[in-house]
Amino acid sequence: MTVVEISDLVAVWDPGTGERVPVRRDEVVDRLRAAGDARAARIVARMPVVGGVLDPVAVDRLLVRVHTELQRLNEELRMADRFAELLVPVLAAVRATGVRPRVVDVGCGLGYLVRSLAASGVLGGDVELVGVDFNRALVAEAAGLAAEERLPCSFACGDAFAPAEPAVYVSSGLLHHLPADRLAGFFQAQDRAGAPAFVHYDIAATPLAPLGAWLFHRARMREPLGRHDGVASARRAHGDGVLLSAAARAEGLEVFLFEPVRHANPCCAAMRPVVGVRPELVGAVRQGLGRRARGLVGAAA
Repeated sequence: MTVVEISDLVAVWDPGTGERVPVRRDEVVDRLRAAGDARAARIVARMPVVGGVLDPVAVDRLLVRVHTELQRLNEELRMADRFAELLVPVLAAVRATGVRPRVVDVGCGLGYLVRSLAASGVLGGDVELVGVDFNRALVAEAAGLAAEERLPCSFACGDAFAPAEPAVYVSSGLLHHLPADRLAGFFQAQDRAGAPAFVHYDIAATPLAPLGAWLFHRARMREPLGRHDGVASARRAHGDGVLLSAAARAEGLEVFLFEPVRHANPCCAAMRPVVGVRPELVGAVRQGLGRRARGLVGAAA
């Protein structure tokens, strides 16, 4: 049975125009029931509608609340620190080529990662930090928070791969939203001239990850949608082989998983990154990581 997340169904955008697509509540409920997910169907059935279409204002407010709770989880998981561990040596290698580093967060949500990296300054003051998402409400919230916090970063609504400027592409919790047959296209879109690397964190598909996600979200999340989707995310997570195979379709980059050197608790829905680096930068990145480079495993290990 296909595992479906509510957030993927209640807010939909045309990828070509960026315009919002009206979503009928009864169609979402029917789809969730067809997927055998009666609980998710009940959650959606309680959401307000206007003429049978889900109220976009109410949906946006709900998603902002859910992403606010997700930000707290990301803070507890120290996701900004995890990204910085890899991005610092990657960006140092990029600087050595004479290029000003640019980092684009794909599907940035409320911009937690970009704002955290901007606030800490850990990547250096010369780095351009950009968050991109299709959801205008989330982008507006992220931009408002960054302005209030006076952070040196920016946010945009639309396709993260549309701008011509190359970048180091990053994401957190995005990959499991893509079906396995779309992963290769996602990675190939980042294999463009001048784009030096990517770092995409997602849930490690361990056998006990769904249980760990249930415990974690039950304890920390208050919105029923967030609790449901948190567990569904762990159930949808792609295995290591699937990620490496798809990432390898970006033929201009060498791809790795970055695994903990020491034993990790399999009960936790731990986050694990898939990393792509231009071949000419791999040596410098390994040197920058030092002993932690032992965690880079994959086709080029």
